[in-house]
Amino acid sequence: MNALPGKTVERLSEYRRTLLTCLDENRNFIFSHDLASRLHITAVQVRRDLMLIGYSSFHRKGYDVKELVDTIGRIIDSEEGMNVAIIGIGNLGRALAGYFKGKRSKLNLVASFDNDPQKINKVISGVKCYSYTDLERIINELKIQIAILTVPADYAREIAEEAVRFGIKGILNFTTIPLNVPSGVFLEEYDMITSIEKVAYFVKENKL
Repeated sequence: MNALPGKTVERLSEYRRTLLTCLDENRNFIFSHDLASRLHITAVQVRRDLMLIGYSSFHRKGYDVKELVDTIGRIIDSEEGMNVAIIGIGNLGRALAGYFKGKRSKLNLVASFDNDPQKINKVISGVKCYSYTDLERIINELKIQIAILTVPADYAREIAEEAVRFGIKGILNFTTIPLNVPSGVFLEEYDMITSIEKVAYFVKENKL
């Protein structure tokens, strides 16, 4: 299978999360229009995405929820799993660590990094914090491939460059500074200011 478009991967992740909720509700089958309505998209989009991953197993009662969860997992998860670190364990880093840890069996949060002596060598939000000076050693020892970047903006580019140099292959950037990474490193930038301004715009429009 060729690499999937980024938006398709996002929706597959959302499908799986929704389907897992269905299992918690003891619901074993779901129609495309039911799945679509939960995510505020069209049934055509759901069917198109599932066709892209080669899934077409449809019963009179709809899609088999457990079977579809497993199929999506085989497509978007790494078979051997991947280790993740949070770089910058301030308020946002702590919140992300608390939310993330244990959510996905194939994505393991194994370390965090900070330059605050009060945090180093302590377990924070369930994960051990290391000094920035240990970045290279810990990335190699724990075979960390993905970094979630939540450092202050002034340090973002420098820390990202070091992380990539030490072997990081994917970065989720929560800082306000856009990053440049070499080819072969995947970068996802999450801009909270843009997101809240988008929400504010549509709230404004709905009032007109």
